[in-house]
Amino acid sequence: MKNYFSSNFKLGVLGGGQLGRMLLTETQKFDIYTLILDNAKNAPCADICNEFYQGDLMDFQAVYNFGKRVNLLTIEIEHINIDALLQLEKEGLTIYPQPKILQIIQHKGKQKDFFVENNIPTAKYKRFKNTSDLKNEAMPPFVWKTAQFGYDGTGVKVVKSNSDLNSLPDVDCIVENLIPFKNELAVIVARNKSGETKTYPVVEMEFHPTANQVEYVICPARIDEKIAIKAQEVALKVADAFKHVGLLAVEMFQTKDDEILVNEVAPRAHNSGHYSIEASYTNQFEQHLRAILNLPLGNTESKVAGIMVNLVGEEGYTGNVVYQNMENILKIDGVTPHIYGKKETRPFRKMGHVTIVNKDIDEARKIAEKVKKTIRVVSK
Repeated sequence: MKNYFSSNFKLGVLGGGQLGRMLLTETQKFDIYTLILDNAKNAPCADICNEFYQGDLMDFQAVYNFGKRVNLLTIEIEHINIDALLQLEKEGLTIYPQPKILQIIQHKGKQKDFFVENNIPTAKYKRFKNTSDLKNEAMPPFVWKTAQFGYDGTGVKVVKSNSDLNSLPDVDCIVENLIPFKNELAVIVARNKSGETKTYPVVEMEFHPTANQVEYVICPARIDEKIAIKAQEVALKVADAFKHVGLLAVEMFQTKDDEILVNEVAPRAHNSGHYSIEASYTNQFEQHLRAILNLPLGNTESKVAGIMVNLVGEEGYTGNVVYQNMENILKIDGVTPHIYGKKETRPFRKMGHVTIVNKDIDEARKIAEKVKKTIRVVSK
C-alpha cells in the first residue's frame, strides 16, 4: 500500500468551497499534503490548505497545470473542465471520481439518459437544446432544469403556467413530469477502487418552499423500513452502473405509491451527508478519502440520530456577514455549528450549517426548528 501519510504524496482538490474546507479537516487528521484550486482568491479553503492556487475551474489550462502538480486529483464540485481531466488521465494521472463519470453527471440531460439506459427508475423527461424549443412543445405544469451549472436551487423552476415560461433563460435544458411524492430522500454510497461499497442510512430532506433549497436533513429518515431498504437498493444500483470511485449522493423521491424514483446524483461529498460529522462512526469526508485512496471503508452507521439545518443568508441582506444569536443556540445540548468561512452573505447563499444530535429523532427535529428560528445570517 502506498504511503499517503506524512509523505511526499500530494492530493489535489478541484474546488475550495465549504465541501473542500470540511475535507481538509480529514486530510489534516491523516497528515495528507493538500493542494486546492478555486476561482476565488478568498475561497473558504484558501488559508488552510498546504498550497492554494487561484484559477478558473472551467479553463483547460488552469485545470491541466494544476493537475500536473499532484499525485491524485479529486473534486468538491462537478462544474470543471472535463477535457483537461481527460488529458491528465491519458497522461497517467489518477482522478477520482473518473472524468467519464463527471462528463455524464455534470449534464442533467446525459444523466437522465444514463438512468434510462441502465433501467434506473426516474421521472419522465424531455431534453431541449434551448428554452425557445420547449415553448412550442412542453405543456405546463412541469419542472424545468438547466442542463448545466445549476446548484442549490439555481437553475430549477416549477413551471405552472405559460406565463412562467417567459422568465426562463434560453439555455440547454430538460423538463420533467411533476411527481406527486411523499418524501424527498437521499442515500450516499461510498465505493473504493477495489469495488468495496457501503451505503449510509437513508436521509429525509425538507426543502424551503420557494428557494428550492434543502432546509433540514433528517437521519434516519422517518419512513417504513421496507422503503428504506428499497431506497438503498436503488442507490446501490446507481453506484454499480457508474462504477465510480469516491462518494455518490443519490437524491430520490418516494412517490405516493411508495415507488422510489431517482431525481439526480452528485459525485462528491454532499449536503445530505453533513450530519455525519457529528452523528456517524465515519463521516462522509473521511469516507471520501478512504474511497479515493483505496483504503478500507469505514462504518457508515449512525451513533445517534442527527438533523442538519442549513444556515443561509436572510433575504434583504447582502454584504459582510454577521451571525446573530450564536450564543443562544450553543446553550442547547447536542448543537454544533459549522461556519464555512465565506466573508459575504447574500439571500439564500449557504453560509454554514448546524447539526443537532439526540437519541430521539422527534426531539432533535423540534430543536432544529428552534435553531432555525433563533440564528440569523445577516450583514453589517
